[in-house]
Amino acid sequence: MRALSFLSERWKGEGGYRELFVLSFPLILSTSAWTIQHFVDRLFLSRYSTEAIAAALPAGLLNGTITSIFTGPATFVSTFVAQYYGAERFERIGEITWQGIYLSIAGGITMLLLMPFSGLFFTIAGHPQEVAYLETIYFRILCLGAFPAIASSALAGFFSGRGHTLPVMWMSFLQTGINIFLDYCLIFGRYGFPEMGIKGAAIATVISTFIVFGIYLSLFTKGDFNTFYATRKNIGLDLFLFKRLLHFGLPNGIQWFIDMAGFSLFLLFIGRLGLIPLAATNIAFNINTLAFMPMIGIGMGVSILVGQKLGKNDVYTAERSVYSGFHITFLYMGTIALLYVFLPDIFIKPFAPRIYPADFEKIHRISVILLRFIAFYSLFDTMNIIFASALKGAGDTRYIVKSVALVSLFILVVPSYLSVFIFKKDIYTVWIIATIYVIILGFTFFFRFLRGKWKKIRVIEVSLVD
Repeated sequence: MRALSFLSERWKGEGGYRELFVLSFPLILSTSAWTIQHFVDRLFLSRYSTEAIAAALPAGLLNGTITSIFTGPATFVSTFVAQYYGAERFERIGEITWQGIYLSIAGGITMLLLMPFSGLFFTIAGHPQEVAYLETIYFRILCLGAFPAIASSALAGFFSGRGHTLPVMWMSFLQTGINIFLDYCLIFGRYGFPEMGIKGAAIATVISTFIVFGIYLSLFTKGDFNTFYATRKNIGLDLFLFKRLLHFGLPNGIQWFIDMAGFSLFLLFIGRLGLIPLAATNIAFNINTLAFMPMIGIGMGVSILVGQKLGKNDVYTAERSVYSGFHITFLYMGTIALLYVFLPDIFIKPFAPRIYPADFEKIHRISVILLRFIAFYSLFDTMNIIFASALKGAGDTRYIVKSVALVSLFILVVPSYLSVFIFKKDIYTVWIIATIYVIILGFTFFFRFLRGKWKKIRVIEVSLVD
């Protein structure tokens, strides 16, 4: 009875399970759509040619890593919007969103300037000439879509920061649908379109990104939003607000950059162990990504609620929202972890036989063990996602980027390099290192949250919340 009473109380009211779930569910579907889009894109390219799929992964990862420096601050618009919304300073919401759009212009120009030099990246990396040629084409075309992609992140923050997450979900669905359709047409030359291979895949991504950006912008500037949030009135560049966005948002972009760079190096090191360990690692990470996305959606919901409640100076409900998110994600990942341990084949078999049929037995054996690693560290990863999201919702981004940089370098990258290149250890040693990395990072954010400094941080002007 006491447990039922606790669940009932946690479900109801502000900061409870119901409020967080209603807010986060569209975001969960949105992140899932993004995962499906990338999966289908890779599937089509793998069926087109070996060189195409080999070129798309590193070129796309490099483009995403560089773009993340700008996407991170643009995404942080949602935190500003949430705190302004909570403080009922509605006229500032349109203005901060425009600052994110201006930031995306800078990001778009930067990526355009990199286009002439993109071939050097892949030549220096020592990739085969035919693959490097395709990588260069793919990277350059993706650069054309950098501005609308970054700007869409800022515009999505306008909706999600106010707690209106359904438009974000529908835009993700639309972009995924357009991308998949154009992928099929432009890669293979269907329905009267020319066969363009990897070039067609990049063009499909850019076109879908521009379409979604155009719709976002038209919704953002429509009459009702302009009336309440001054989305057309406050269109100018506000240097004070722009600098404030950079101050709190740039560390978010740097953190994304470090995360992606650390992950890339980790895969590079494992690649030195051979094809079988690399294949098993890729399968394990693919499985983990599919299960991981719902946690990202819940984390985004936690960040929004923390921002809104702190905007109202309601610290108690902000804290309650965080623990609601932690309870939900821990229960979810605990269930997934049990499936990883006791029913690993339902996750592994759809991946391995199609990719490496000849070596399936070896890959399967390693993948089963790697899923046990993931089952263990994913419980701690709930702390990583939820408490880091809480800190972001408050604006404690500088602590996050410092922590990620230090822990990634000294707990993940350097030990992994030493174990592979110096001590010649096997894949399990490297995965033990990765597990320790996740655990330490999770406790780092948890203890920072417990200290409570985040309760006094505001990304919006102090005078507006006093």
